[in-house]
Amino acid sequence: MPGSLSILKFAGFKPWFAAFALLFVLAHPAAAQLSFKPTAEAVHEDKLLNALKEGDKISGRISIPDGNAANLIQPAGRDWRDFHRGKLPWIGGIAILGMLAALAIFLMVRGRIRVHQGFSGRTILRFASFERFTHWLTASCFIVLALSGLNVSFGRTLILPLFGADAFSAMSAWAKLAHNYLAFPFMRGLVIMVLIWIKDNIPGKLDLEWIKQGGGILPNGKHPPARRFNAGQKGIFWIVIIGGALMSVSGWFLIFPYLPGSVTALQFWTVIHAVIAMLFIAAMLAHIYIGSVGMEGAFDAMGTGEVDENWAKEHHSLWVEEQQKKAGAPSDRAPHAVPAE
Repeated sequence: MPGSLSILKFAGFKPWFAAFALLFVLAHPAAAQLSFKPTAEAVHEDKLLNALKEGDKISGRISIPDGNAANLIQPAGRDWRDFHRGKLPWIGGIAILGMLAALAIFLMVRGRIRVHQGFSGRTILRFASFERFTHWLTASCFIVLALSGLNVSFGRTLILPLFGADAFSAMSAWAKLAHNYLAFPFMRGLVIMVLIWIKDNIPGKLDLEWIKQGGGILPNGKHPPARRFNAGQKGIFWIVIIGGALMSVSGWFLIFPYLPGSVTALQFWTVIHAVIAMLFIAAMLAHIYIGSVGMEGAFDAMGTGEVDENWAKEHHSLWVEEQQKKAGAPSDRAPHAVPAE
């Protein structure tokens, strides 16, 4: 039969095919590596751990130009993992919970900072509409960025047990998207803040006197003179600008992970981003406290843009005088005595 003869002829070539396949495997170890699947017993775990302890990288075999892709395990990665799982939660917990505890104690001891003269019923424009828009744009983005970022560090410990894996997974996915995309309007808000407020936030000698007198938050209630922004507000401004800049640069490298150039550099920027974020959040808690619960009449500045005159005179007396001079209104401050000739 013709068909049977063909099969017999093909069977005669089978030894040659087997020999050719064996030669191909010996000449190309990569092919053997692809077909070989080692068992757990074939991996010497002790040697791997000893290599890590000695600082050696555990590398594989690759066929692409990027040599870093061959690194399977390296000591820096293990240190980075230990930092995120161990030290970072402690840093965040001490900074954030410590600030909340300090503010609670301060409120109980000092109480709310009141307007000593009471509200006059007359208001003065503190912030224009565009300034308030810039503030709330940056602040709202920061709140979402802070909450979604805290989810990365504390979500598995605090949120996952409460809501379960499915809910936590969905929430974290949306939080990641919000974190990545709201970073851009946050950075724009920082740039606008620099342009519109930096001229009023340059430190000066008047700020040293404000600090010496405790900025009016001490129990004696004495408010030192200040211009548009006092030393405390200037401090918050520079914390926002410098901290926000560090967060933006490090976050940019995390959004585009190929920019740092190596895994080690990426891990470095991850640590910078996380540590600055914890300290940034703690500082903003103090800012939120003093602008809402801590000081009477302070929220109106960014709420409606107008503040009571008595509040402005107590906290920013020199600025009130400047505004009254611009408007042609008489100042309430008594004229300086002129020595007799």
